[in-house]
Amino acid sequence: MTLLLGRRDIAAAVDVDTVLGLLAAGFRAPVTDPAPQRIRTDLPGPGTATCLIPGLLPDVPAYTVKVNAKFPAASPALRGVVCLHALADGELLALLDSASVTAWRTGLAAALATHTLAPPGAPTLGFVGAGAQAATTLAGLRHLRQWSRTVATDLEPARAAALPAAVVPDARAVAAAADVVVLSTWSRTPLLDLADVRPGQHLTSLGADEPGKRELATDLLAASRLIVDDLGLALAGGALGTSGLSAAGTLGEVLRGELPATAPTRPSVYTPVGLPWQDLALSWAVYQQAIHTGAGTRVDLLS
Repeated sequence: MTLLLGRRDIAAAVDVDTVLGLLAAGFRAPVTDPAPQRIRTDLPGPGTATCLIPGLLPDVPAYTVKVNAKFPAASPALRGVVCLHALADGELLALLDSASVTAWRTGLAAALATHTLAPPGAPTLGFVGAGAQAATTLAGLRHLRQWSRTVATDLEPARAAALPAAVVPDARAVAAAADVVVLSTWSRTPLLDLADVRPGQHLTSLGADEPGKRELATDLLAASRLIVDDLGLALAGGALGTSGLSAAGTLGEVLRGELPATAPTRPSVYTPVGLPWQDLALSWAVYQQAIHTGAGTRVDLLS
């Protein structure tokens, strides 16, 4: 039997502590073969198709394959499925809504990275873009540390207010008000440049996950300490490839103690592309919880 898990099932089954633990373990694990693959192609018209394979984690007896359609003007903009297979025999254990999996795993991974790389005790948090991705990142960041104030900007001010956050007019106002800034937009034009930030400030840019997407100007990236999730994928399709730059290192190297966490004399930037094993971390935790609670719908796809 295969378990179907939709948006509400996934939201109800997310245990933040469990997922953060799996994500931290995944980042700390040594890089092994097979290398993660992020396959993307343009489609006729406004959309793109993306596949992430294989999602693998040490000690998790399963793997994931994710297939996404991305249409920025649609609602939701991301649609698809995550297939959770048993590692022993390929049994299809679950089909999960990929928009929900992506929002939660990206948000919680971003929260883990932001908490790790931002200055300890930084009091003010800011968001540029206040959609579903910002909401899951905020949920993780509030779980990891306390914030005295949250500010946000969005093309729809009501969405920023509902985050909840104090609404400011634009990205520059967020950067002026916040010690830590999370950007999660579809922008192909830089929203911040070097003049907008200050030494010791941390920025997490989640929108530069495909060729051509960019939230931060090249002068800002060049002057900052750049940390990514995977060097190869960041160079091929993320902010590094778009700007022609190289990174200082990976989050895994920071979490393993091979690189320092903070850079007090200059801005720091975390700009991930998203890795297949992060889908597994979220999907496996949700699947285990759903089995325990009886959530989801069971179907026999082989009958």
